[in-house]
Amino acid sequence: MSSILRIRWVIAPKTAPRPHINCNRCGGPKPYRCSGKFRINANGKRIDAWLIYRCIDCDNSWNFGVLERCNRRDIEPALLQALESNDPALARRHAFDVVALRSRSGRVEEFPEAAVHKEVLGERPENITAFELQLGLEMPTALRLDRLLASELGISRSRLQAWEEKRSLVVGPDGAKVLRKPARAGTAIRVDLAGEPDRDDIILAAGG
Repeated sequence: MSSILRIRWVIAPKTAPRPHINCNRCGGPKPYRCSGKFRINANGKRIDAWLIYRCIDCDNSWNFGVLERCNRRDIEPALLQALESNDPALARRHAFDVVALRSRSGRVEEFPEAAVHKEVLGERPENITAFELQLGLEMPTALRLDRLLASELGISRSRLQAWEEKRSLVVGPDGAKVLRKPARAGTAIRVDLAGEPDRDDIILAAGG
């Protein structure tokens, strides 16, 4: 029987990015937070839709474009219903679209805090000597991979580096250099715990 525990981590960032917008009330650039609300304007058969942001200091509004001059018949009914009902999942999806936000704002502030859902894949081996992680992302995150691993496994980043140097930790497909970059979907991580005195604690923290 295999002694490798296989686990999937799905990472869900907690705080949406904040674009910095020139606030005409505050008199300078300010971070704006997503309100979770949409504004829709219908002009005949044409529809515009925006996700509303608010200045964190004065509550001034800024509209982030979602639809622009779209013909009603070209919009999926489910999408229109989601916009009209301020669907939280739709608002979250647009709020985490950092690329689109950067196209409208000179600066976007990102936050590394995230929740991690852990799931064992297949049967759990009885005598675990190593584990493999598969990473999935609910939304893009600014959380560095080494910080994620250290926090979730309850170890130091220096210990991660030591594992990397002796090849006890292997990251694919881009190698160990991705440890210092934001966590990405599709990353696979293998950790060999043979000889580690706190092996059981680490396995438990990993989700096993």
